[in-house]
Amino acid sequence: MTVVVQNQEARVRGTVQGVGFRPAVYRLAIECHLKGEVFNDDDGVLIRLSGSPNALQLFLRKLKTEAPPLSKIDTIEVQNISDNWQYDDFSISINHSDHDDGNTEITADAASCKTCLDEVFNPDARRYFYPFTNCTHCGPRLSIIHGIPYDRSNTTMNNFPLCKACGAEYQDSLDRRFHAQPIACHKCGPKLAIHSEAKIIAAINSNINIEEQSFQYLQQVNQALLAGKIIAIKGLGGFHLCCDASNHQAVSLLRKRKQRYAKPFALMSHDLNTIAQYCHLSKLEKETLQSPAAPIVLLEEKQASNTLPILSSAIAPGSHLLGFMLPYTPLHSLISRQFIKPLVMTSGNLCGEPQIIDNQVAIENLSGIADLIVYHDRDIANRIDDSVVRCVAGRVRIMRRARGYAPRSILLPKGFEKADAILAYGAELKSTFCLVQQGTALLSQHQGDLENLSTFDDYEKNLTLYKKLFKFEPHYLALDKHPEYLSSQLATSDAKKQSLPLINVQHHHAHIASAMAENQLPRDHSQVLGIALDGLGFGEDGTLWGAEFLLADYCDFKRLASFTPVAMPGAAKAIKQPWRSSFAHILNSMTWNEFTKRYADTEIAKLFNNMPITTLQTMLAKGLNCPEASSAGRLFDAVAAAIGLSAECVQFEGQAAIELEMLVDAEAVFAGQVKKPYTFTLDQQQNHQTQEPHIRINAKSIWPTLLDDIKQGVSKRIIATCFHAGLIIALIDVIELLAKQFTFKDVVLSGGCLQNRILLEGLDRQLTKRQFNCLSHSQIPANDGGIALGQAVIAAARIIKQKSNNSQSINSYY
Repeated sequence: MTVVVQNQEARVRGTVQGVGFRPAVYRLAIECHLKGEVFNDDDGVLIRLSGSPNALQLFLRKLKTEAPPLSKIDTIEVQNISDNWQYDDFSISINHSDHDDGNTEITADAASCKTCLDEVFNPDARRYFYPFTNCTHCGPRLSIIHGIPYDRSNTTMNNFPLCKACGAEYQDSLDRRFHAQPIACHKCGPKLAIHSEAKIIAAINSNINIEEQSFQYLQQVNQALLAGKIIAIKGLGGFHLCCDASNHQAVSLLRKRKQRYAKPFALMSHDLNTIAQYCHLSKLEKETLQSPAAPIVLLEEKQASNTLPILSSAIAPGSHLLGFMLPYTPLHSLISRQFIKPLVMTSGNLCGEPQIIDNQVAIENLSGIADLIVYHDRDIANRIDDSVVRCVAGRVRIMRRARGYAPRSILLPKGFEKADAILAYGAELKSTFCLVQQGTALLSQHQGDLENLSTFDDYEKNLTLYKKLFKFEPHYLALDKHPEYLSSQLATSDAKKQSLPLINVQHHHAHIASAMAENQLPRDHSQVLGIALDGLGFGEDGTLWGAEFLLADYCDFKRLASFTPVAMPGAAKAIKQPWRSSFAHILNSMTWNEFTKRYADTEIAKLFNNMPITTLQTMLAKGLNCPEASSAGRLFDAVAAAIGLSAECVQFEGQAAIELEMLVDAEAVFAGQVKKPYTFTLDQQQNHQTQEPHIRINAKSIWPTLLDDIKQGVSKRIIATCFHAGLIIALIDVIELLAKQFTFKDVVLSGGCLQNRILLEGLDRQLTKRQFNCLSHSQIPANDGGIALGQAVIAAARIIKQKSNNSQSINSYY
């Protein structure tokens, strides 16, 4: 019987280098009795196969389902080859790839895998108690790289030559440490040190019995935690500050020393069972906690049990959510398993500053906060914060995309295959930037708020790094239209220096386009109704927008509806001091005399009397430093402040709105059982620029009812519930009105306010009930962390359209 032999070449693109992909291919090829070779090249991984048609089909099926955990296959292109290949077996070839300057994709840092942790806690393993154990399935990646190709010499592991045993693992194509750049052991790798009271009390050294030395260091950390001390710990992408989460005095002291008085602290627990004792856990939340990304997951807190150590009330004041994560490095695992109880694990910095990554800077700046500093001699090349997610409406929603997720590539939708050489600079707060290269987007890790000088310096450093790592030279620069954003100013400066075209993108259009791209809507998709709800964005008309209904595609949009603009007394001060928004909204609904006559005895009226309201009244009357904004964020602030939530001053962005969400009876809202939701007025107006109809959602009608409820002693919970329920009804009413006037089937939700679970899930349920296709964010933040992706795809769509129209100047479109 003649055996038919077929030759095939499989091109695999995606995150397929540096993740153990070639050894996995080798194993599958041997299982399927195939001959050939596999190697890395500039485009990903190329596999040459020779065998029976059935074996080839089986191999390709297995490749999709049994790929390594850190890999992400974007595409597999298979073609039959007529050449008469002569292979005696299957092999991993290094001649094609491992010594060139290939465009190797950098993978995200990954949590310790189970196999490595088993070694760390196995007394018979040579990596027993070694805090830096890793393999191709886990460990540092982006945090240690400073050049290409991704070889050990271009990482911060360059100073740690492999010992004979580690070298053998590195060279063994069947070993899970084959070409794992960060691998090391007690003998050849990084070592711990402990600093206390301005001196090193446990120094880095290479004495014998290093395992015992590590054990002693960790015992010292455990004893300090038990004594209520604050510990600084060097992690993957920066230092953490850590203390016993059940020690209220320690947690309160950490807040005081760190000067972080309200923003919730993250928690770390050694295992899932402990987290389940403190929080409700769904299957999806468990899977997310245990994923290689190992993010902070915001979870609903359970009622305290008498059998458990009670967590400090200072961990997340004003919230019933706790942000838990599992240990994601061996060092964290060793510390948390020894301590057993949950630990506070917050960023190692002063409030508002970037996370510290340098040993000497940590010793200088954290010694006044931490009683003990645990560090090591593996440098952090790139700062990467912990990622934050929340599971809402059955999906993981990334709120801060950083460690574990960035710089994972994003394959752009159909029609963007030729999009290339575009750099988008993002927004001002929760900033990121985005590179578009050959139909793929590379969204940076969370950079932070660019108003901070150190953060802006880091943003510029990372821009340079990404260009270097991905061999990227931009031909087009995309930016937000807000002229005062530092990111926009940098883009403008770079465009001038490099003689590159600038593509201005409206903020809320970028929000919607970001969600469209994440949901893989093709470039030529029909217009969607985009609803962007956030704090502020610079509008097309030069005013401040923040609650927008846009009939949009990737190239353009039409503004159909918005909130009625309300003044922001003191401009930026109104963002920091929510009572100002309350004052403006109330005076938009009634006169000051009417308010004082009816509500003088309420707490909000008493608060106003202690504020410079006479000055504010003059400012409002004359329009002095009182810009109007159609802002959803400021409305949430106004309602929160009216019922006494962070009214005088917020300690972090969105604090008052978050506290308001925490009070809501979610099930009543979702079930439509709120007895008297507050009623918003829908005003039919005319757009002064286009002369087209424009709907305004006017909040002035909710205030008499809301203030009456306050006066009558109605609970804050009922008021918060009535507000959310009424807002959802108003938004749905507008959508239904617009659906009668315009053609769209998709409703796209984006903007920071859509991180509010009540608002997002309430809208999703109501839209689905009405048979709209509701699209929202999951892997890209709904907040300004997703703006750069939106800018990038809008720029790409406009460039492609312009080229198809044979225009000589790209700027003519903008």
